[in-house]
Amino acid sequence: MKINIKKLTDTAVLPERGSAYAAGYDLFADIKEAKEMQPHTTAMIPTGLAMEIPEGYWGGIFARSGLASKEGLRPANCVGVVDADYRGEVKVALHNDSDAVRTIAVGQKIAQMVIVPFLSVEFDEVEELSDTVRGVGGFGSTGK
Repeated sequence: MKINIKKLTDTAVLPERGSAYAAGYDLFADIKEAKEMQPHTTAMIPTGLAMEIPEGYWGGIFARSGLASKEGLRPANCVGVVDADYRGEVKVALHNDSDAVRTIAVGQKIAQMVIVPFLSVEFDEVEELSDTVRGVGGFGSTGK
């Protein structure tokens, strides 16, 4: 699959895979200078990129495992959604979950994007739903 991508700045970096079998493509901070993030705050970090994700797919923006586990930095919305019809700049709402000030460096890897297929559905309102063994059992109802 090919995805058309446009650099919006001269300093933007195209997404990169960390290994041959990596599902995610690293997204880089396209900032002019390092940015300090206070504890428990969110900052919108630009990537300097816009793209054309094919119809039937979306770009999922996920945390980078090392950044989240070592620095406490993750997408504020946990998973960002880049829809196929969006043509604006891809930005990452990065949240500092830690109790320490964190610094985002120029060109730092800030998140990863996975291109994911989805099904388009129609919802049919009904009076009753079919029965199952589980029924209405919710959170924790199937055991530990």
